[in-house]
Amino acid sequence: MHPVENEPLPQAGHAEIRIVAATPEAARAVAEVIRHAFAGTEQRGYPVPDGGTRLHLTVDTESAAEPVLSWLTTSRPSARTGTHVDEV
Repeated sequence: MHPVENEPLPQAGHAEIRIVAATPEAARAVAEVIRHAFAGTEQRGYPVPDGGTRLHLTVDTESAAEPVLSWLTTSRPSARTGTHVDEV
């Protein structure tokens, strides 16, 4: 069974973000950009079997910075929504 299937959903108004990168520095750079837009928890880092890094963040989508909050409230789902080939 895929590990995501066993994970509980985040509470309403929050989102779980997974960042996978070849280096810890690249993953931290992306996490830093996300933290400028959303309030969130401390990141949790894990090694990836092929030598990369995976960071997990929980963000509060209701405490987004104004430009992001405006985008979130007006955005529409894409017709191409769905999972990527490597997702469940």
